Amino acid sequence: MQLEDLRIFIEVADAGGISSAALRLGISKSMVSRRITQLEAELGAQLLARTTRGIALTEAGVTFREHAARISTELDVAKETMLPAGELRGRLRIAVPLSFGPTHFAPVLSQMARRHPQLHISSSYTDRFVDLVGEGFDCAIRVGHLQDSNLVARRVGPLFGKLVASPAYVEAHGAPVTPDEIVNHQVVMREAETWQFMDGDKIVLVRPQGRFVADNGVSLVAAALEGIGVAYLPEPLVADHISSGALVPIMTGYPVPPAAIFVVRPPGRYPTRKVRILTEMLIECFGNLAEGEESIGKGDA
Repeated sequence: MQLEDLRIFIEVADAGGISSAALRLGISKSMVSRRITQLEAELGAQLLARTTRGIALTEAGVTFREHAARISTELDVAKETMLPAGELRGRLRIAVPLSFGPTHFAPVLSQMARRHPQLHISSSYTDRFVDLVGEGFDCAIRVGHLQDSNLVARRVGPLFGKLVASPAYVEAHGAPVTPDEIVNHQVVMREAETWQFMDGDKIVLVRPQGRFVADNGVSLVAAALEGIGVAYLPEPLVADHISSGALVPIMTGYPVPPAAIFVVRPPGRYPTRKVRILTEMLIECFGNLAEGEESIGKGDA
């Protein structure tokens, strides 16, 4: 069994089809098909099944992909350990939040691509929590408070939040003064959200109810600007609107506790060098960020 066969299989699994994988790899479709057939023959198991949407992993394929990715990653780490000053090569596949990823994280990825011309960066912008292992991502940038998982997380900087509303909403409905008053107000929110506030040294939890629910922060900002309800949002999404007066901070006596920006990766003893370098660049950009500061433009972006 050759390492190249494992890499081709991983690419097919991630791309969802032989044609897409061949295009990414720069080889012919017939070559990809032949190598996959050889690999299946060696393993004595079918790894891929054709569907109306393209290619899907069989149960054996799902299991083998996880092991193949781990082997490939460990070999990459071994090479990088022996040649720590070498140029970054290969592909970095990363999931990035859609809400402010294009404005705040894309410049860092662009810097990385400029500094390392042999590296291919494939970024997917989504507010969905992707399955890093199952979907073939090297890492993800996540913001807020992390859920419990077996992923390895590295904090790269703080993230501050604000409770805001439009002046029109406050004029029509007033504003909550304490956390327990939020239940009397309309809110715009993500589904099944829990809001956190600081009451001195104590954290107070609130489970709001609202008629406007979205899975994307930019959509919630738009709803707040229209006066639909109170919003609990990361400061980078609302800072400009607060400056212009389109949104106003409310309930400032109970501040939102700081959250964070994280790089998360699949479990394993060592991160690959490309993930380490991306993490270092993000720490350089966001690590010393204080409340109210903007990071875009910091460094050589």
